[in-house]
Amino acid sequence: MTSSADGTAELEHPTVASALPVIAIVGPTGSGKSDLAIDLALTLGGECINADSMQFYRGMDIGTAKITAEEMREVPHHMLDILDVTEEASVAVFQQQVRQRIAEIQGRGRYPIVVGGSGLYVRAALDVLEFPDTDPAVRAALEDELKAKGPGVLHARLLQVDPESAARVKDDRRLVRALEVYQVTGRPFSSFMPTRQYVQPSLQIGLNGDRAQLHERLHERVVLMEKAGLLAEVETLEARGLRQSKTASRAIGYREFLRLLDAERGQLPQGEKYTVEKAIDDTVTATRQFARRQITWFSADPRVTWLDWSDAENADRAIEAIRQFEATSPAQSN
Repeated sequence: MTSSADGTAELEHPTVASALPVIAIVGPTGSGKSDLAIDLALTLGGECINADSMQFYRGMDIGTAKITAEEMREVPHHMLDILDVTEEASVAVFQQQVRQRIAEIQGRGRYPIVVGGSGLYVRAALDVLEFPDTDPAVRAALEDELKAKGPGVLHARLLQVDPESAARVKDDRRLVRALEVYQVTGRPFSSFMPTRQYVQPSLQIGLNGDRAQLHERLHERVVLMEKAGLLAEVETLEARGLRQSKTASRAIGYREFLRLLDAERGQLPQGEKYTVEKAIDDTVTATRQFARRQITWFSADPRVTWLDWSDAENADRAIEAIRQFEATSPAQSN
């Protein structure tokens, strides 16, 4: 490690012939990923890339705890505000875009720092992961057949051509997708399942800690979101097509506060009530459940280096992990 002109610590960069590794900051919502990523970017000379699928949407700011310009501290951020709420997020499209951003950042001699808790999007950025083609006509025909004949017929067909996927599917959407992939590609959907293999040298740093503390932090954050004007944000987005969106409308906080709007307009079924307090409670519950799923997802990946989010020395420990990684990882030529 060396010191820059202003006295901040800097890592010695690998040789010009090798690309800087990709750093990913992962973990549950509310664990402080953005703060750590910015600290690392400022110290190492890096740029942040968003991998939170709901932060792709323009105008979904309060409810996603989207980082503000002030909080960025002049660190460049990519893949924020790239979709209207009426557009559907696509992990396959994200993969193409994020890898282009990574290459551009590395080309500037800076560290790409992927930040987010959407597990599949993080893997799309880092791992060897192939996404099979889609065909709207094939999907529509399968959906029509599902409505007409029920899932049993489709499941029996999937069992014949892809028993591994048939054993895994838990809902109609995945059932249709598995059959669509088989019809379009001629390959079973299970053949596209990912392996834990990085596309290029990468290091995942995960934040985790006391569960009760996280629950309290998440509750406080939702309360602050409501005070900051989440209901007004939802109403504004409603006018832009939020209710018609396949993905944005299901975002935690937004679906609850859409229902609150309905309650305030007297549009709920007769006798049904829904208050601000109930919207907050439901959002907190859903957020805690989501955080639990995130922890389960990332904990299953043995490549993650874990840090305690309450440790005041997080940034130093992360830098040490990066130093060790660069010292032992074989260089990858550009």
